[in-house]
Amino acid sequence: MIRIGIVGYGNLGKGAAKAVDANPDMELKAVFSRRTQGDDSLVSLRKHKRIVHLCPLYPVDYAKDMVNNIDVMLLCGGSAADLPEQGPHFASMFNTVDSYDTHAKIPGYLAMVDAAAKKTTAIISTGWDPGLFSMMRALFEASVNGGESYTFWGKGFSQGHSDAVRRIDGVKYAAQYTIPVDNAIKTVRSGQRPVFTTREKHLRECFVVAEADADKAKIEEAIIKMPDYFADFDTTVNFISTVEFLENHSEMPHGGMVIRSGFTGESSQVMEFSLKLDSNPEFTGSVLAAYARAAYRMSQEGLYGAKTVFDIPLSYLSIKDRPTLIKELL
Repeated sequence: MIRIGIVGYGNLGKGAAKAVDANPDMELKAVFSRRTQGDDSLVSLRKHKRIVHLCPLYPVDYAKDMVNNIDVMLLCGGSAADLPEQGPHFASMFNTVDSYDTHAKIPGYLAMVDAAAKKTTAIISTGWDPGLFSMMRALFEASVNGGESYTFWGKGFSQGHSDAVRRIDGVKYAAQYTIPVDNAIKTVRSGQRPVFTTREKHLRECFVVAEADADKAKIEEAIIKMPDYFADFDTTVNFISTVEFLENHSEMPHGGMVIRSGFTGESSQVMEFSLKLDSNPEFTGSVLAAYARAAYRMSQEGLYGAKTVFDIPLSYLSIKDRPTLIKELL
């Protein structure tokens, strides 16, 4: 059994816990969270309203005392503030997997984690984008080297962007939705290869519950001007009540697509990979669990340092052995 720990027990952490419980070769040993003050708390995993597993819930600082009890740590904090600190910190002690998703800063983050992972395997930026979509972009480009690749996200709830908004002073709750521009998708699917600006591909819409004494104009300005998240997009900010937020923005669907519009010789070729997700955090957590298996296997082989999805053989993700994969899926 691969012994799993989880750091952070928000939406992604809960999704990861469900994923670990669903994998027969994994066992959730501990969850570490800022939301607990003692070492006697328990996380209850439920299936069909029944408790199927109980797991200790510890303060984050306790993790360093459990190095010998956990094979892979899933880092489920936000990319804006948590992972830049937690990624290198935990990679110095544990094999880790995370879903760091600030695309422009991934090279710098990779270097920081790699410097810390001297005797561990740390797989960064997994999930579906970055992650699965990154793999598709590389595969499509290699298969059809003449042309352009396009990535569209949504319509859906973005965990990272919502977390970034929640961290603004005066924000109580926040949900951010990414919305692709329909005309841009139709143009690419038709085989055309336009050059889009960032604003021409997606819109961003935020629903925010502000604290009672908060300056809403200041919050809106902070969102719209936030680099790497909103500054390059047409962004709408809606201030709503707590009741409306809980009624209409508690679900977290998402999805998107990677499209390659290219040519081979004199022939036009269009390739597409898409996702439609009822739960963004549960799906992302499921991908984290698969990469936890890869991190464990690579660490057993002494393949240490920071890795990305480009560095992981597909067979390392599967619970099936190589002959079975070849027989059933090749």
